[in-house]
Amino acid sequence: MRCIYGLQQERDGGVSVVWDVRRSKGVFSVSSFYGALVGDAIGVFPWKCIWAPGMQKRWITYFFIVQLRLGFGALLLLCLAWCGCNRPLCWEYYRVGEIDELCDEWVPESLIPPITEEMQYEPPVLESAAGPHTIINGKEVVNFASANYLGFVGHEKLIESCSSTLEKYGVGSCSARGFYGTLDVHLDCEARIAKFLGTPDCILYSYGLSTIFSAIPAFSKKGDIIVADEGVHWGIQNGLYLSRSTIVYFKHNDMVSLQSTLEKVTAENKRATKLRRYIVVEAVYQNSGQIAPLDEIIRLKEKYHFRVLLDESNSFGVLGSSGRGITEHYGVPIEKVDIITAAMGHSLATEGGFCVGSVRVTAHQVRNYHHLKKGTFVSVVLVMSSLPPCCPYLATAAITAIDVLEENPDLTTKLDKNIAVLRKALSSVAEGVGYQFRGLSNIRGLKIVSDVKSPIVFLRLKNSTGSLKSDSQLLEHIAEQVLKEDSVFVVTSKRSLLDKCRLPVGIRLFVSASHSESDLLKASESLKRVAAAVLAGHD
Repeated sequence: MRCIYGLQQERDGGVSVVWDVRRSKGVFSVSSFYGALVGDAIGVFPWKCIWAPGMQKRWITYFFIVQLRLGFGALLLLCLAWCGCNRPLCWEYYRVGEIDELCDEWVPESLIPPITEEMQYEPPVLESAAGPHTIINGKEVVNFASANYLGFVGHEKLIESCSSTLEKYGVGSCSARGFYGTLDVHLDCEARIAKFLGTPDCILYSYGLSTIFSAIPAFSKKGDIIVADEGVHWGIQNGLYLSRSTIVYFKHNDMVSLQSTLEKVTAENKRATKLRRYIVVEAVYQNSGQIAPLDEIIRLKEKYHFRVLLDESNSFGVLGSSGRGITEHYGVPIEKVDIITAAMGHSLATEGGFCVGSVRVTAHQVRNYHHLKKGTFVSVVLVMSSLPPCCPYLATAAITAIDVLEENPDLTTKLDKNIAVLRKALSSVAEGVGYQFRGLSNIRGLKIVSDVKSPIVFLRLKNSTGSLKSDSQLLEHIAEQVLKEDSVFVVTSKRSLLDKCRLPVGIRLFVSASHSESDLLKASESLKRVAAAVLAGHD
């Protein structure tokens, strides 16, 4: 705004002071504003009117207003200089060539952050299939680092089915179903999974991790509300971010916290008419090994009118008498869960993922894929698609794995037994084993936080150092020594800069139905001995 004073002739011949505010079209700057102030004070001031009859009082008033404006301008200049919002009050002069020298000396910031000790970590390289036993650096080790829950890695029937499928379809270029078309094995696999779980429909995804973080933004959009567990893994976190929804976290696996969160969200959005609300949880949490109380979650869902999106990557094929997951484990009708996703790289020992639910649920994802394909969200387009046609053997392997699971229901029983053996604090001779072992509960400095039925036996420090970095280094050192000294391969739960999980880190042991009791004994004794040496003084 530019403020000027003008003089206006009155009807009675007198002169009055008029405040005229005009909007300038140019960009406001302090220099132009200050120039206007000086110009108004010198050029516009009515010098000739001062001595006119009856003008003494009026010009004194005018002079007072001009001084007030000059004072306001000076105050504005000081404020802008103080806040650093304008150019420097003094000019900097450079000698000839000095600017070129400064440009030559300037070094841009690195495109990547500096490499830390954690980034320099080189993971062990497997030289064979990731079965219960594998080869690392030419040495056979017991493998507790792969989620091969049912022991299907290297299974003869799966290998035979993959071989016959490759002979029929061959290999070739790789891409998504939306680009290269649908094969009959894709439809057969979807129908087989839907029949096994007892759901109306199923849709395949090309990558296990992408399943959950593609399904979330397909259903939840900007303005919707998602109530999620604070311990969900990175894939779910990424889906929450891509959805652009309002995210509210509740305490890990705490139903009291979930209920209070649902009450608060419901009260704050009582007047909202078009608002979708979801509860996002894992059946078996990858970052703790704990099992979600699905029966209580369903009760709260129905009470507060939310929808449930459930990730069963670590429970499918594991929980329940026939391996149908957490719904069978709790006796909850599967139709009460709105959306279920799972990765097929765990129990089924193949690749890809699936999402099951009603026909509307799967059809919506297909429509959402075609909508995104037009260019709205490229990152989701590449993952929201079925198994690539060049890899029909992946779908065939999934079908065969489900067939083998149904033919051998004792696989889940064997897995439950191995989990119990590894967890139990045995003080006498283990059943079927002619030697003593005291179990994991006596490991110095470590504690089990996972559930009894969980296939992920999760160990955390009893007493944290108070630093995530220090805790990770201690646990990583234990894992390295266990591998080096006793040929037992275990992994820790790492945290990247993008991972927002709020749970403490720990050591994960993925139990398999194909592990022998001697394998479990070896892992237990090795962890007990190495942890006692590494954590001495940290209890």
